[in-house]
Amino acid sequence: MIYLKTPFEIDKMRKAGKVVGDLLKFLEEKIQVGMTTKQLDTLADNFIRRHNAVPSFLNYGGYPASICCSIDDEVVHGIPGDRVIQDGQIVSVDVGAIVDGWQGDAARTFLVGNVSEEKKKLVKVAEESFYKGIAEFKVGNRLGDISHAVQSYVEGNGFSVVRSLVGHGIGKEMHEDPNVPNYGRAGSGIELKEGLVLAIEPMINIGTYKVYTKRDGWTVVTYDGKASAHYENTVALTENGTEILTL
Repeated sequence: MIYLKTPFEIDKMRKAGKVVGDLLKFLEEKIQVGMTTKQLDTLADNFIRRHNAVPSFLNYGGYPASICCSIDDEVVHGIPGDRVIQDGQIVSVDVGAIVDGWQGDAARTFLVGNVSEEKKKLVKVAEESFYKGIAEFKVGNRLGDISHAVQSYVEGNGFSVVRSLVGHGIGKEMHEDPNVPNYGRAGSGIELKEGLVLAIEPMINIGTYKVYTKRDGWTVVTYDGKASAHYENTVALTENGTEILTL
C-alpha cells in the first residue's frame, strides 16, 4: 500500500532529511586517504546522535553499522570495518536517520585522491541521472517516467543501470511502497500524486549491470569487478512541487 504524506508529515520528514544531508556534507569534508571505513562509520554515528536522531541502518535487518560504505566495485551495503581507503578510489556512502519516528535516506559517491577520469564521469553521471529522474517527478506523471529518464541518461553516457536494486517509498518505515526502478518504460506504473515521498537512487556501473551479493550477506558488487556509483535523495511531491528533503 502506498501511503501519501500530509504537509505536516512531510515537515516532520524535513527534519530527518536535514540531518542526513548535513551528515553527508560533513563526511565529504572528513573522508581521506588512509582512514578506515570504520572510522567513517564512527564519525557518522556520533554526528547522528549529536543531532538528536537515531541511525536508521544500525541493526536494520541485522545490519551491523550506522552507514553503508561501498568502495569501487561495491555497489551498495558495504559493511564498515578495518579496510583502509586508498588513493584513487570512489567511496559510496549511504546514510539514514530517524527524527521523531520519521526517516531520511540519502547517498553520495565521493572521490578520494587522484581518481581516474572514467570514475569521475561515472560519479557525475550518477548524480545527473538523479536530477533527470526528479524532473519527471510531477503530479500526473507516471512512475515509469522517472525510471525511463534515469535509464536513458545513464545508457546514453555509456554506463549501465543496476536492475536488481531499486529505490523505494519512505516515511515512518525505511522501505515503503512503491519500488522505484532506475530503468523502465515512460508512461508506465502508478500515477504520481501529491504527498508521495520517494527515495530515488540511481546505482550505475561502468560495465555490466549484473551484480551479486558477497558471502557476508550484505555487500553487493559488480559482476565484472568494474566500478559503481550511487546517488540518492529523499524527495517529496508537495503542493509547491518537488522538494529534495536531504540536501
